Amino acid sequence: MKPQDPQRVYDALGKLSIAFTRLEHPPVHTMADCRAIGEQLGAPFCKNLFLQNRQGTRFYLLLIGQDKALRTARISKMLGISRLSFGSAPALEALLGTAPGAISPLGLLYDTRHAVTLLVDEDFRQAARLSFHPCVNTASLALSAADFFNKFLPHTGHEPVFLTIEDVNA
Repeated sequence: MKPQDPQRVYDALGKLSIAFTRLEHPPVHTMADCRAIGEQLGAPFCKNLFLQNRQGTRFYLLLIGQDKALRTARISKMLGISRLSFGSAPALEALLGTAPGAISPLGLLYDTRHAVTLLVDEDFRQAARLSFHPCVNTASLALSAADFFNKFLPHTGHEPVFLTIEDVNA
């Protein structure tokens, strides 16, 4: 499955009456690039990580702060899973309609079988706005966190699992 057209994301947000600010830009490949875009949009950019269990039968999308380092062993322990690793590109494309480098919780629109569990850093629960890619890394958008959690996620049928994720760099 090739990555989806971001217009489907924009259309879904419009249908849900979710206001957003969109910024088109050259392809971004690093969190430093995303940080700069988030600053332009006035909303922190989420680091989005696609993970899977050892067997490749359970999938997770983890949203953490852009400056937080991740140890998958800590997340595995929190979830009671023996070992998490990064999910494969084919699974990412099949489940979230995107490719590595453009991972986004907005791709949950494509996960109609609810095969992906959304894990969210507790820090985002109190955020005013959040920035994500619309499933391509040549655009970014900012929307209210309340709209994301209270309108978008219920529309997709995904309920977030909030985790307290301590920064391993702190």
